[in-house]
Amino acid sequence: MNSPADVWAKILSLMEADMTATTINTWFDDAKAVSLDANRFVLHTPSNFKRDIILSRYLPSIKKALHELFSSEFDVVVLGEGELQEFTETAKPVDDGSFMPGTEDYTFERFVVGSSNKFAHAAALAVAENPAHSYNPLFIYGESGLGKTHLLYAIAHRIHQNHPDFRVIYLKGDTFTNELVQAIREGRNEEFREKYRSADVFLMDDVQFIAGRESTQEEMFHTFNTLYEAGRQIVFTADRPPKEMLRLDDRLRTRFEWGLPVDIQPPDYETRVAIIKNKAIRRGMNLPEPVLQYIADNITSNVRQIEGTVNKILAFQELMGESVDVDTVIRAVRDMCKDKADFLPSPDVIIEEVCKFYNIENDALRGQGRTKDTALARQIAMYQIRRMTNLSLKEIGKEFEGRDHTTVMHSIDRVEKLMKTNPEVAEIIKDLNSNINARYDN
Repeated sequence: MNSPADVWAKILSLMEADMTATTINTWFDDAKAVSLDANRFVLHTPSNFKRDIILSRYLPSIKKALHELFSSEFDVVVLGEGELQEFTETAKPVDDGSFMPGTEDYTFERFVVGSSNKFAHAAALAVAENPAHSYNPLFIYGESGLGKTHLLYAIAHRIHQNHPDFRVIYLKGDTFTNELVQAIREGRNEEFREKYRSADVFLMDDVQFIAGRESTQEEMFHTFNTLYEAGRQIVFTADRPPKEMLRLDDRLRTRFEWGLPVDIQPPDYETRVAIIKNKAIRRGMNLPEPVLQYIADNITSNVRQIEGTVNKILAFQELMGESVDVDTVIRAVRDMCKDKADFLPSPDVIIEEVCKFYNIENDALRGQGRTKDTALARQIAMYQIRRMTNLSLKEIGKEFEGRDHTTVMHSIDRVEKLMKTNPEVAEIIKDLNSNINARYDN
């Protein structure tokens, strides 16, 4: 494990990209790291004046550096004159396994096991109990909201509990891409590689987001090889099995399938009832049987939506002061029982996701640029808006600097033809659908 002093040295190194050496020497020359725990970093400077300056001017830079190092949000405490001794005397070491802030509830003990997820749960537990010896890599796939991320967190917590000295890294596929792009721009390639290739346990959520990105896949290939050859545990999640990721490099697809691919299916009725009971009890509610049955019959798509339903019922009860019966539940969750078609993404969200996918500026996509990539991205954005919203062709054209409706129609026709003849375009549309829908997940 890195000591607080080591971490502070790395933080200062990262901050050099945003401020001058004079600034760092002036305000941080006598600052020392005191403590680093689950989600808090404590710094001490003997001057109250410097403490106030650090808090008012440089706190965001310190938090940014911590996030780059650990892919996690940290609180930062800066102690001043006379505060160090008090802190040392009152601080008590705590290790409750919550080294990943905000994930404390996502453990194996709180994962409701049913026929739809029993195999994935057993495989994840085996990996957590014996990392890098059972099923490496483990590849968990299934639709959004079924518990894949819960299992990743559970693996991380169990390994941390059994091996507190292990360096466990959790991140999402798009985070890996974004950090790589930033590292290349800033000339920090080696630092990026050291961060991920030195992990004892490497957990990546939504790995499908790296497909089709050449430089990201190249980096992932070497990261995977380094970790695997060093005997480190690797776990991926995705919304589909590797063989269905058409834009994924063959060499990565092969490696993802080396270990054990396992799927999670939507929960059956009995599992939904068990999940609802579990969530309700943990929120201090005892739901009547008719209410349980109603929710289980109507909220069927995923675990995340079930949890959101229970939370909404509790909020409704607290705010309205009504007892929980079926009529109350119907009023409280009426919008959650609507057809998915009732939840329409905005054109801005669709355009934003297309821009992010193609790494294109919003103005360029909406504007008159005619490069090959920009033109195709614009056509795909028009197609997605037409398919996922109720906007007319004329209204879609207004989103793109007033283009004529015939131009929009031509773009939509071209994308539809490409989807039939070009598997890569069909895969891009599928990825964009996942990204856009994820923005509206509850």
